[in-house]
Amino acid sequence: KSAYGSDGKLNLNAASADALEDLPGVGPKTAQRILDDRRAHGPYRRVSDRRRVKGIGPKTLARLPPHLTVSAGRDSTR
Repeated sequence: KSAYGSDGKLNLNAASADALEDLPGVGPKTAQRILDDRRAHGPYRRVSDRRRVKGIGPKTLARLPPHLTVSAGRDSTR
């Protein structure tokens, strides 16, 4: 099952590290932090919840909303 919705946005709760790295401003370390945070705290309820991830600053926060969605989904921990 794809982590991308029909709208082309990446589901933050189903995204793999590889998919997260395709986002603007997200590299391997930040992608892994997102996965670790999701495992530790459960699925994201809002796209804005990504603020709780260390390494995502204001500029990256501003760039991500057009690319992300949040819905119940399979947790991909690759």
